[in-house]
Amino acid sequence: MRIALVSDIHGNLLALEAVAADIARRGVDMVVNIGDSLSGPLLPLETAQFLMAQDWLHLAGNHERQILTLHAGSGASDTYAHSQLTAKELDWIAGLLPVRRITPDVLACHGTPTSDVTGLLQTVDAAATPAEIEARLGHIDAGLIVCGHTHVARSVRTARGQLIVNPGSVGQPAYADDHPYPHVIESGSPDARYGIVELIDGQWRSNLLTVPYRHAEMAALARSRGRRDWECALSTGHMPRA
Repeated sequence: MRIALVSDIHGNLLALEAVAADIARRGVDMVVNIGDSLSGPLLPLETAQFLMAQDWLHLAGNHERQILTLHAGSGASDTYAHSQLTAKELDWIAGLLPVRRITPDVLACHGTPTSDVTGLLQTVDAAATPAEIEARLGHIDAGLIVCGHTHVARSVRTARGQLIVNPGSVGQPAYADDHPYPHVIESGSPDARYGIVELIDGQWRSNLLTVPYRHAEMAALARSRGRRDWECALSTGHMPRA
């Protein structure tokens, strides 16, 4: 069984198309989209339309929830995405869940099994410790747990023998956050990222992949929207330096 994992697309249609083409070239049994698909200053409507046309399993991320519950204090990325979507796309994301049991042995969650805003393998800007990972997993007994949210590609096998895989971000290679304190996450390159997991001889294995795409076009689009932070992230995989 081979499963492709995509996550944190953030409206970056060109990155998504490059990843989808790479998946098709390699061949998989199914594709799981772990969420945070649309939020950002790029192409949320077109990205939603692309995803809705695929025979993939889709999850909701925290940004899907935030787009649906837009309020006066919402961020610019969620606000822009909401403004571009029609009732059809909003209804689609409203039907998505943040956690799905794909098979008896495979669980997918955007963040952790109990939170869409907590990273399973990451604690703010540092890798989570084994104790932190075990606490966030709780009593989940799946042999494979796939997650996203943090944009940090990482694969960990726990003391219980479970494999946890975060494929990284398809469409946003760097970002800054103020919660719970100011920090940045940077992949260090503009490439799109995704993963493939495979069951071989009863054991899950992972392959974390990077895919080049026409990132300069997406950076230029971010600049035209007045988002210099996104322009820098998409161009370099780093956030702007003060």
